[in-house]
Amino acid sequence: MTLGAAAAPASSGEAEAALVARAAAGDRTAFAALMQTHQGYLRKLLSRVCRGDQGRADDLAQEAFVRAWRALPKFRGEARFRTWLTRLAYSALSAERPALPLADDAPPDLGAHSDFATGADWRIDLDRAMAGLSEAQRHALLLCYGADLSHAEAALVLGWPLGTVKTQVLRAKARLREQLQAWEPTP
Repeated sequence: MTLGAAAAPASSGEAEAALVARAAAGDRTAFAALMQTHQGYLRKLLSRVCRGDQGRADDLAQEAFVRAWRALPKFRGEARFRTWLTRLAYSALSAERPALPLADDAPPDLGAHSDFATGADWRIDLDRAMAGLSEAQRHALLLCYGADLSHAEAALVLGWPLGTVKTQVLRAKARLREQLQAWEPTP
């Protein structure tokens, strides 16, 4: 991917900022590059939020990118583009139903083609333990650890106070530790 005749930006953050600026000005190629960069992350996160319903996750990701294209001229850059995009995806999720919805409590299908097939026993136990968390705990944990957002970024995405996100993450980690103690190595 080239950024035209201008000198290449010094960092990936600067490169992304340049793509965002170009896309905000209507450059579809720049927006396509942003989509290519972030679609894998967003689809995987939404698949986890939707508990393996990949069709629903893909629809939500598509809706988030449509919203991003429309709203990009108003993007102020106060958060990372990834954080903003995640917030748009959660807005699409909330638009489906008033609360942050999740699929039923069944763990996702972990077929042979899944990238989680290796260590499937661990993955199944983790999914069951995650299903035992409250919705708030699941969302906070998925955003902070699954999406690699900071607590402040997760608070922005969820529209919660920072302290609430931190509390939900701590409670989720304690609950998972309790549920998964059989996996701890023995001394």
